[in-house]
Amino acid sequence: MGNMKNESIYYSVGALLYCPANKQSLSDSIINEKFGKKYSLAICLEDSINDNFVEEAEKQLVDTLRKIHESREERQFYVPKIFIRVRNPEQITGLYSRFGDEKEMLTGFIVPKFSLDNSEDYISSMAEINEASHRKIFLMPIYESSSIIDLRTRFGTLYTLKERLSQIEELVLNIRVGGNDLCHNFGFRRHSDESIHRIKPVSDIFSDIVTVYGTDYIVSGPVWEYYSGENWKEGLIQEIKDDQLCGFTGKTVIHPNQISVVNEAYKVCKTDYEDAKSILSWNCKTDDYVLSSHTKERMNEYKTHTNWARKTLFLAEEFGIKGCD
Repeated sequence: MGNMKNESIYYSVGALLYCPANKQSLSDSIINEKFGKKYSLAICLEDSINDNFVEEAEKQLVDTLRKIHESREERQFYVPKIFIRVRNPEQITGLYSRFGDEKEMLTGFIVPKFSLDNSEDYISSMAEINEASHRKIFLMPIYESSSIIDLRTRFGTLYTLKERLSQIEELVLNIRVGGNDLCHNFGFRRHSDESIHRIKPVSDIFSDIVTVYGTDYIVSGPVWEYYSGENWKEGLIQEIKDDQLCGFTGKTVIHPNQISVVNEAYKVCKTDYEDAKSILSWNCKTDDYVLSSHTKERMNEYKTHTNWARKTLFLAEEFGIKGCD
């Protein structure tokens, strides 16, 4: 297991709320804790912004961070991890150079359509700003480009990108997947009672991404479009269960209604927590590497369950513990 999974920060992104960078009320919403006290924020300069208004959106973004920073100097409130989703590598260095003290509010950058064409430029932009920073500024690349659809080149592409990322491995907070972009290529769209993991061509791509990256990185789950109406919550809960089973941690969200659902879903079941604790405090001097679980319902094995146990304790630390269904 790579060291990328041995610190709680890599598990801590949780519900990542997307918001257009030109939204003027955003700083007030954060200062007044309108979205609650447990989420992360992606301020988007890409798809949600008209091509002709990028400059205005950048100005608004700098202003938003400045307001949050100034208010934070005056009083305490919950500041989420804040990420900026950019359009191109130059925007990373360009924006970073425009920030004053408000750059303390920034956790990192999100890179859309991460691909062989742009990865080296994005990686060198991230290396450059990290050289100038006294703390880590993280990267979250999104795997959604149509170039990963082609089966003849998919594995080569995924492994080459992984190799390139290894230059800045500890700066890669999560690998993200673009479910909607991948679905769009095929003309797919799921309803509120359908999980993306049932769409085989897309879930196969997800599976390949988790296979290539999941041993070393945290891979985060795709966006769920529904936030109101019939069945939206049940559908989201079901898809998160599928996400977790398939190797994803965390979820991109597009509406504040979704945040509490994600937070609740990522709480660790008490029996899992107890089992994880006992696996990690195993007495290695004994001959037994197999014991029955806390509830005497399943087998715990020291050699095969330690990675699971570590992850379970990190998630419990970040999201808390709940009774099991």
